[in-house]
Amino acid sequence: MIARILLAIMAALACSGVARAGEPAPFTADSLERIEARYAGRPFILSLWSVNECSYCIAELTLFGKFARTHRGLPLVLVAADSPAYVPAMRQTLERLGLAGVDAWVFDDPIPERLRHAIDPAWYGELPRTYLYDARHRRQAVVGELGERRLRAWLREQRLDH
Repeated sequence: MIARILLAIMAALACSGVARAGEPAPFTADSLERIEARYAGRPFILSLWSVNECSYCIAELTLFGKFARTHRGLPLVLVAADSPAYVPAMRQTLERLGLAGVDAWVFDDPIPERLRHAIDPAWYGELPRTYLYDARHRRQAVVGELGERRLRAWLREQRLDH
C-alpha cells in the first residue's frame, strides 16, 4: 500500500514538471530544443532507452556508466521512452550502473509517438537509439547498441577522450 502511494506521488511529481535532484525530468515535445540549447556549441550524446521494453539498453547503459567513471563530465543525456510510472525503476537502474548524476529524462506524453517524432521523424521506437551530436549539432543516429569502439572513436573526434 505504501509503495503504491509513493509510486503515485513520484509519478505525479514527474508529470507536474518538477523533478527532484537525481530524478528524470519530464520529456515533452519541446524538451529536445531545451537540451540542444543547454549544450549549444558543445558535443553531446543523446541516448534513448527503456527500463521496461529494452534488454539491449542495459548493456549500453553499462558502457556509459563505465565511461562516466573514466571521463569526468561525459556529455550524456539519457531519455527513457517509458512513462513516468517507471521512474523508480529507472532511478534504481541508473544508480546501479553509476549514472545517477547524468542528465536524465522520461517521456511524459500519453501519445509517445509525438515525442518520437519530435526527436526524429524517422524513428519508429526501436531501442536503444543514440544520437551523437558534434559541437555544431550535426548528429549521427546509431540504431542498436553503440558499442565501445564507436564511443571511443566519437570521443576522440570530439576531443573528449581525456
